[in-house]
Parts: sequence; structure tokens; C-alpha cells
Amino acid sequence: MGIQRSHTLGLMHTAAGTALAPLSAHRKAAARVALFDLPEASSMLISECFRQYGIETVLIMGHDAERLRREKFEACVLPLNPRAGSVIELARGSASNSRLVIYGLGGSAQDSLQYSKLCINAVFQEPLDRSAALKLVRATRMLVLHEFRRYVRIPVMTEVAVVTSEGSTLTATSQEISSGGMSLKAAHAPDKGAMVEVSFALLTLPRVWVRGSVTWRKSNRSFGVRFDPADERRQRLKEWIVAYLET
Repeated sequence: MGIQRSHTLGLMHTAAGTALAPLSAHRKAAARVALFDLPEASSMLISECFRQYGIETVLIMGHDAERLRREKFEACVLPLNPRAGSVIELARGSASNSRLVIYGLGGSAQDSLQYSKLCINAVFQEPLDRSAALKLVRATRMLVLHEFRRYVRIPVMTEVAVVTSEGSTLTATSQEISSGGMSLKAAHAPDKGAMVEVSFALLTLPRVWVRGSVTWRKSNRSFGVRFDPADERRQRLKEWIVAYLET
């Protein structure tokens, strides 16, 4: 009886060990995201959001910024403060991180425009809301995971000048860009159907001008512009997107 009980316990121990083994195995993560100098509560929440999609997060303290140059990361989340610009330049100064996906933490869309030439891709608004943060990660995860064939729109925040057919100009913030159009947000959105010309610059792409039309607008002042397929200037943007995705 004692031998049987011992044998049973041994089987249970082996089964438990087998069940737990995958949890402790060292498997290479699909992607790594650096959480640079974030408040502890923010780090925990953002880590949880990325973890749901199998993306590893790595905490990096402010004094250890050189890790962003030495190590390979697919993305980085950092506070939008006066130091942000130099940290982004440091990270993207590394050949392996030149196309790093950048998430800002805190501040408004206007704050992020200070760094528009550095191509901030998205911003976690403060105070952090779990559902909003998860939605942002879900919307951008394909870019982080390099699954480009299933993700043709690039989330990027940059300042965009929008000129209407009447000659009026408004400043907007881009939200997503593709070779066929872009979504933006401004203090007020042009009417649906309005003909516009947009101009903007991106990392490694000098300012480009493209004609288009407003195809949708929402009550939150966001709107979409579809580029004119006949506008040959769109080719420069298309080439930049292809290079961005293949790097």
C-alpha cells in the first residue's frame, strides 16, 4: 500500500513538473519593448497590456539609457518630458533600433508634436486607463511584432498642414498613415467630401505634399483623408512606407 502510494505521489510530482515546465522554459520572446524611466504603476499596467500579446517588456532606469543603444528592442515607451528627444535620438542612433516603434507616455497631442520629426508612433494618455492602454497596444502590436503583411497602416504622430480648396489652412496631428491615405485629428475637422492638400515630414522623409479628399469625420474631431491616386507625389510616401516596413 505504501509502495503504491509512493508510486502515485511520484506520478503526480512528474505530471506537475511536466505541466509547469513550459512556464519556466527559456523561450525567445517574439518582441521586446523597453519601458524607459516610467513610474512603477505605469510600468506594471503597460507591461500587462503587452504581455497579453506575447510581447516582453524590459524595465530600464533613467541612468541606464545606454542600453537603448547597446541592445535590440522592437519598441520603447518613455515619458514625454524635456529629456524625451535626446533619449529617442540615442535609441535610434543604433543601427538595430533605427526603426524603433516609439510610444510616449503622458502629455497631449500638442506635447507629442515637439518630437514629430522623430516619429513618435503613439501616446499613452495620462492618467492611464487600462482599457484605453490595451486598445492602443492592440491597435499597434502588429508593427511591434513585424507582422507587416497583416498591418499596412503605420501609426505615427506628426504635424500635418491641411489646406482646403478654399485656401484656408489648419494644423492637424496624424494618427495613422498608409500609401492610400491617413487619419488625422485637429481642433476642427473639414467637411466630408472636402478637397484638401496635406503636407508633412517623417523620419528620413523630407516634407511631402499630397492631394486628397476627406472621406469621413467623427465627433471627436478626427477625420480621414484618402489620397488622390493620380497625384504622382504619393509615390515618395509609398516608397518610404515600403522601406520602413522592410528595414
